[in-house]
Amino acid sequence: MHGKQVLISGGAGFVGTHLSRRLLEMGHDVICVDNFFTGTKDNIIEFLDNPHFEVIRHDITFPLYVEVGQIYNLACPASPIHYQHDPVQTTKTSVHGAINMLGLAKRVGARILQASTSEVYGDPSIHPQTEDYWGNVNPIGPRSCYDEGKRCAETLFFDYHRQHKLDIKVARLFNTYGPNMHPQDGRVVSNFIMQALQNRPITLYGDGEQTRSFCYIDDLITALVSLMESDNSITGPINLGNPIEFTIRQLAENVIRLTGSKSKLINEPLPIDDPKQRQPNIDMARKVLGWEPTIQLEEGLIKTIAYFDGLLKSGKISSD
Repeated sequence: MHGKQVLISGGAGFVGTHLSRRLLEMGHDVICVDNFFTGTKDNIIEFLDNPHFEVIRHDITFPLYVEVGQIYNLACPASPIHYQHDPVQTTKTSVHGAINMLGLAKRVGARILQASTSEVYGDPSIHPQTEDYWGNVNPIGPRSCYDEGKRCAETLFFDYHRQHKLDIKVARLFNTYGPNMHPQDGRVVSNFIMQALQNRPITLYGDGEQTRSFCYIDDLITALVSLMESDNSITGPINLGNPIEFTIRQLAENVIRLTGSKSKLINEPLPIDDPKQRQPNIDMARKVLGWEPTIQLEEGLIKTIAYFDGLLKSGKISSD
C-alpha cells in the first residue's frame, strides 16, 4: 500500500518525534520541518536512515513550498521557559506559522491539523473544560504570547475553513508527557523527574494544590492520528487529554516514590496567570473518535523516568 505524504511542522519536537514514528510505522512518507529551537536532532536520529523520512530545516514564519497530502501543524515552543524566552517570536510562530501552513494546505489541497492547547481556556472559570467554553485568558500577561497566539491560530483555521472550504482539524492538547520531552523545558513532569533522579529539592509553585491532568504521549498520538483520519465533517476543536485529575503535590509524591528519591518538597511563589485547575472533558473525543486514554499515570511515569534516567547515565545531559 502506498502511504500518504505527510508534513509535520515541529517534527523534531517531543510530540512530533512520536508522531513521526507512528506515521512511519503506518507506511506513510514523513517530511519533518523544524528550526531546532526546541526540537533536537537527537530526537529524530533513529529515522534518518529511513528512505520514507526527510528533514527540512525551516522556520514556518516563512512560507514553505512542498507537495503533501496532510499537514500536522505542531510547531511552537510549548513550555513557559521556551515560549517566554522570545515572546514576539512565539506569537509569530503561532500566527504567521498558521497562515503559512494554511496557505500551503490551500495551494496543494491538503488536510491540515492544528495542535492547539488547553491554554486557550486560560485560568478557567468552569471545570472540567468543555470545547464550547470560550476561556478566561489574560491578553497582556507573560503567558499571552502562547495563549493568545494559539487562540488566533484557531481563528485562522476556522476562517480558512469557512472562506476557502479548507479541510481542517483542530485539537486542543492538554498536559502530555513521556520520553523525548526536553529535560530542561521547565514543565512539571520533566522538572520533577530530573530533580528526583538527582535527589534535589522538588519545587512546588504555590501550595501545590493546583491540578493538572496528564496524558501519556502514546495515547495522544493515537488520538491525533484518529482525528486526522476522521470524516471531514469533524473539524473540532476537540479536547485531547487524560480526564483524571491530580494535584501537583500528588504528582511530586508519585515521582519521589517511583524514583526512590531522597528529594524534599519546597515551595516557591506561583507564577503569574498560572492556571489553578486543568481537566479536559473528553466526551466529544469519546463520541466522534471512539478514543480515550489507556495508559494511566503510574505506568506512564515509570516509562518517562526510565528515559530521563538513561539520559543522565549516558552523560547526554548534565547532572550539574
